[in-house]
Amino acid sequence: MAVNQVKDQNWHSLPMTLREARDRAGAWLDAQGVEDGRHHAERLLQHVLDMDRAALLMAWHDPFPESRLELWQSFIRRRGTGEPLQYIIGEEWFYGRPFAVTPAVLIPRPETELLVEAVLAAADRLWPPAAEDGAAVPAVVDVGTGSGTIAVTLSAERHGWRVSASDLSPDALEVARANAARHEASVRMAFAQGDLLAPFIASGRGGTAVDGGKRIDVLVSNPPYIPSADMPDLQREVRDYEPHLALEGGADGLDPYRRMLEQLPLLPAMPRIVAFELGMGQPAIVAELMRVMGAWDDIRIITDYNGIDRHIVAVRTAI
Repeated sequence: MAVNQVKDQNWHSLPMTLREARDRAGAWLDAQGVEDGRHHAERLLQHVLDMDRAALLMAWHDPFPESRLELWQSFIRRRGTGEPLQYIIGEEWFYGRPFAVTPAVLIPRPETELLVEAVLAAADRLWPPAAEDGAAVPAVVDVGTGSGTIAVTLSAERHGWRVSASDLSPDALEVARANAARHEASVRMAFAQGDLLAPFIASGRGGTAVDGGKRIDVLVSNPPYIPSADMPDLQREVRDYEPHLALEGGADGLDPYRRMLEQLPLLPAMPRIVAFELGMGQPAIVAELMRVMGAWDDIRIITDYNGIDRHIVAVRTAI
């Protein structure tokens, strides 16, 4: 009998300890092509048993409870088919906070935390957080908010900011609103459904206007940027499960950026900060488009944790 067949028969059979459950399921996930299957099995085990890692380690030699076996089997099999761990457990952490995620939204990535940090740093130089009460605060817009990680994090980190978030998908906005409520940011935020900047332009069509025609000081966006031809070659977890509406950015992946840059002059004033996340090889192209516009005197490209150019932060220092 093949090794994989043995693992398939034994990974979910009782009796077994919690550690044996983790190890057997992890080996089976590895055989299904899941990278670091043991880690994923452990995360799912924590979720099934409602334990943090410290409690799980203390209970390693306890017997696996029969009452949780069916749920355990279901979760492991779902992960074995490629369904992302985050969708199975319904959550991912971002900037030190848990965020609900569903198949309607992209799973938050660690590199996007660097975009949040860059926006906070750039805006703090223009609108110091220590300024006295009544001082001007920035109006911030997050376009293509998805689960709301960027917008909710900015609002949670800077309570005085006026943060609005938009998305074309009503299902994504439902998730974003839930995350705003979870982190007690709802009262400080506004949400709008619409295509890119349309909800924020006074005469914009295609969405419900929110602050339409009012000043935007900070525009931040992590829009779809995967070139259409690259979609079939994406990792199966991304290609088969994450929403293509939030992934595909046209022939070269840059359609959303070109359209937003074309929309910016329709706003009452050019935002003093524009910050984008992009795909590999794209930041230099978009940064040059922004330099030609002449609206910002400092345009920087920021690398991610792997040393890949990932973000653009453009700032106009003078009013």
